[in-house]
Amino acid sequence: MNPVIDQERAGFLALRTQKANKQLLPQWVRPEKELPVVTLPIEWVRFSTLNHRTRAEQDREIRKSGNNELFTGDPLGGQAQAIQLDILSSQGGFDDLMRDLGERGQQEPAVVTAEGILINGNRRAAALRKLWVENHVEGARYIRAFVLPADATKDELIDLETELQVSKDFREEYSWVNEALLIEEIFESSNKNWDKVAKRMRLGKEEVQEQYEKLQQLHQLIALSNGQKFHADFVGNNSAFRELAIHVRGKSPQEAASVRSVYFLGTLAGTNYRDLRHLRRSDAVEFVREEFSNDLFLKSLLESSGSKSGNADSDLLDDVLGEGSESDAGDLNPVLSFLAAQKPEEIVTLPTGEQVAVQQLLTSVKSAVDAAAKEASENVKDAKAVVAPIKKLDLAKDNIGRAGAALAKARSQSEWDEDAFKEKIAEVKAAITQIETL
Repeated sequence: MNPVIDQERAGFLALRTQKANKQLLPQWVRPEKELPVVTLPIEWVRFSTLNHRTRAEQDREIRKSGNNELFTGDPLGGQAQAIQLDILSSQGGFDDLMRDLGERGQQEPAVVTAEGILINGNRRAAALRKLWVENHVEGARYIRAFVLPADATKDELIDLETELQVSKDFREEYSWVNEALLIEEIFESSNKNWDKVAKRMRLGKEEVQEQYEKLQQLHQLIALSNGQKFHADFVGNNSAFRELAIHVRGKSPQEAASVRSVYFLGTLAGTNYRDLRHLRRSDAVEFVREEFSNDLFLKSLLESSGSKSGNADSDLLDDVLGEGSESDAGDLNPVLSFLAAQKPEEIVTLPTGEQVAVQQLLTSVKSAVDAAAKEASENVKDAKAVVAPIKKLDLAKDNIGRAGAALAKARSQSEWDEDAFKEKIAEVKAAITQIETL
């Protein structure tokens, strides 16, 4: 008997499984892959509070409540289950899932532990529960589920969740943040062996490493926020963190810190990642600072930050952004730290004594970063224009060299036209003469 599981719930489920038919669950990690499938009351099953699909959202709720045991103290209790239901219901596509289940019903069995905790099918169960409790849809009163052995271990459950997550038949889309958090957990538990992580996730080694690197960038922004921002807040910023993570690989600490601080500011303010691309350069901060100086509010923040280089915010930024951040990301760092730690609805007092809403500051930041990105783009175009004539002449020279190398063979052919060749030589000479007089 396993003393850890709820024996009353396990006993209820054991009775249901005695005469249940078995079906194949290929993703189950043990050799015996045929498991009993039972029908359970939708209000009886319990959502998994260890579900990696909701980990970022759970972290947000824990930090907001100040209760570190919110999901672990009594995971099957009313409070944890109600919050988990709210999290599942708020994830993208939930309304479509409810509509589909209402029209077609449950198509694939869920998966529960021996005490009725959902390992797979949490979102479907949440949708069915709402259909039954709120809309009284008769077909949503029960849920069909595979029942796992009572001695299933934690590692087996994680492996099963991972297998189901990547399975075409069972997959319910993870957010990039929650998938990256799962990868990070497997990475740490696998003695930091990327080959093992890739195998367990059934993804390429480079793909899991990229997800991990994106998450490390996000960890840094969360650290700067002093508890005001959460991983789940940035589910919609996948592309920005991907491009940032790729760009800073192998870059100097100074350039990495410069680009990172600008990306963080732009992400906080809502700048489109396509615009941020133009600021992937070592002098990104200079472009943004120039635009900040044109805004009274942002200029005030910039000027006040100059005297704060030795404060706690600066120490935190050095830790988070890396060595060399202060010299290159310079006086944007205190502004970044300040904005990351504020709630948009708050009113703050500027060094000038003026009071302004944080959301208004973020709007000003977005305008400044947008303008800086445009200026950086134009700068690149201007730089290309400066070297364009030289590059085209280099190309012309190379083509002339290749023409000379092919000349002897061409002249040996009966179709060769010497007059046409001389005429073309004259045209080239004339073009050179013309360009020299410009």
